[in-house]
Amino acid sequence: MVAPAPPVVDAPTPALSVMLRNFSADDPGAGGWAGLLAQARACDAAGVDRVVVADHVVFGEQLDVYGDPKAGGTAGGRQPTGPDGHWLEPLTLLSVIAGQTTRVRLQTGIILASLRRPVVLAKSLSTLDVLSGGRVDLGVGVGWQREEYEAAGLAFEGRGRLLDHTLDVCRTLWTEAVAQHTSDALRFERIHQMPKPAQAGGVPVWVSGRINDNVLRRIVAHGSGWIPWGDDAKDPVRGLDRIRTALIDAGRDPAGFQVCGTLPISSDDDGQVDLDATLAATAPLIDAGITDFRAYVPIPADEADAVAALTPVVEAFRSAVGRPLS
Repeated sequence: MVAPAPPVVDAPTPALSVMLRNFSADDPGAGGWAGLLAQARACDAAGVDRVVVADHVVFGEQLDVYGDPKAGGTAGGRQPTGPDGHWLEPLTLLSVIAGQTTRVRLQTGIILASLRRPVVLAKSLSTLDVLSGGRVDLGVGVGWQREEYEAAGLAFEGRGRLLDHTLDVCRTLWTEAVAQHTSDALRFERIHQMPKPAQAGGVPVWVSGRINDNVLRRIVAHGSGWIPWGDDAKDPVRGLDRIRTALIDAGRDPAGFQVCGTLPISSDDDGQVDLDATLAATAPLIDAGITDFRAYVPIPADEADAVAALTPVVEAFRSAVGRPLS
C-alpha cells in the first residue's frame, strides 16, 4: 500500500537556515557540546528560520568513497572526520534543541532513515513534532557508505527501496487513524499509533539526492522539498525544472514545493562577510525557485556573541527578500 502524497501548501516565503556541526573530529570532552547548544539557542533568538544537523550511525574505514559519485558521494568531497569522529544522533540532538528553543525549525539534513525501523522512526518524529509545536522537517537520503548499512544488517544495493518503504510506512502511520500496510517487506493492519504529528499531513519530507528517475519518483510520492546533492547542489535550477514537470504530471501543484540552496557568501578585502554583495545574489535564486538559503557563516560558541553575529545577517536577509522583521 502506497501512502498518500504530501498535502498542498501555500507558496513558501524565502527562509534562512544554518547547518550546525553536530560532529567533531576529536572527543570534545565533558561539556564540549555546550557551544553547539548555545549556537542553536542563538539561531532561535536571532531569527534564523531553520537549524540543520547531519547523520552518521557508524563508520567503516573507506572514507574516500565520500568523493565517489558512483557510490553516492560527491565529486571532490571529503568526509569531515575520520572513522573515530564523534557524531551526535540527529533526532536525539534535535529533541534537546527543541527543549531550549521556541520558534526555529528543526531539520535533519540528512538522516539515513532506512537504518531505523519505520514504525519506531514514525513514533520518534511524531513525538518530536508534537513537543516542538510542529517545527520538524525530515530531510532524508540514501547515503554513500556501504558499511553503515551492513552494520545494520541491511543491503546497501537496496537502500533506495528501503528508503521508499520507510517513508511509505511513516506517512501511513502519520495520516491514518487505523493504519494498514502491505508490501513485500512488511504487512500490518488495524494498527493505532498516537499522537499524530502536529503538522497536518505529517512531518514534511525533504528528499535529498541528484535528480534521477528514482529520486524524482521519491519526491513526487513524498517530497515537500528537495535538498540537492552533488552537481545538482552547484546548479539546482535544471533539476528543479524536472521536479516541477514531474509534480504537475502527477497532479501535484508545485507552487508550495521547497528547495534548499546555498547562500552565496561574499567577503570584503578583510575577509569579513559583505552582506550587501551576498544578499544581492539572492534575487535571481529566489526567481529560479530556491526557497531555503543555507548560510555557511562563522558562528561563535558563546551564545551572546553568536546572537550578535547572526542578528545582522538575519535582518539583512529579511530585508533583501521582503520579509518583515520581528
